[in-house]
Amino acid sequence: MTRKQHFFAFSLVLLFLLHCTNTVVAQPAAAPAPGPPGPTNVTKVLEKAGQFTLFIRLLKATSVADQIDHQLNDTNNGMTLFAPTDNAFSSLSSGTLNSLNDQEKVALIQFHVIPTYVSLSQFQTVSNPLRTNAGDSSRFEYPLNVTTFGNSVNISSGITNTSVSGTVYTDGQLAVYQVDKVLLPWDLFGAKPPAPAPAPEKPKKKKADAVADGPDGKADDSSAMSLMTNIKNAVVFAHAIAAVIFLL
Repeated sequence: MTRKQHFFAFSLVLLFLLHCTNTVVAQPAAAPAPGPPGPTNVTKVLEKAGQFTLFIRLLKATSVADQIDHQLNDTNNGMTLFAPTDNAFSSLSSGTLNSLNDQEKVALIQFHVIPTYVSLSQFQTVSNPLRTNAGDSSRFEYPLNVTTFGNSVNISSGITNTSVSGTVYTDGQLAVYQVDKVLLPWDLFGAKPPAPAPAPEKPKKKKADAVADGPDGKADDSSAMSLMTNIKNAVVFAHAIAAVIFLL
């Protein structure tokens, strides 16, 4: 083999090695393994579903959305949310929401939240009343009652009666159900009991000398005159007895 042939063979080997090196370097790095899924964001779930604009606005304004997200992260009990549609809010009487102060608005939105995950099938076996996130949970000041008929789930607040009209989202940790009426709690919108009647005044004691008074509040004149006559007669009689004794 001549020198030219050796040089040509060496050049081919060198080109082959350079090609292999470039091929290895050009390969992309392997994608990182996907991490655990992040916490569910309740407002994003509702935004994706649509027709819950007013409810989302109230969730954010009252900070209940943040409370739900924190509870989903901090506990394993899950959450259940009854989401009224925009039409549900539009059907409220004029001024219903404006009549509430900020604290009452928080209670109204929390009244739509159950602090445990409840699937549709589990509604058939839950115990009434259902505890909500509103009010003093130890006394169930804001309870909901649920009844089921087949696959239908009916909800009663004492004022509002409605049914679950669809499942918006469920993942075993968060359940969001659509309702077509705003759930109005009795504690905020129920009839208030009448104010207690004032206690009757105690009768005033009569004066001691009022016993001798007549019906018109004046002293009985005839009784007084009779008393004076008796006194005069007694004096005359006493004088007569004294005179008889003196003559003896």
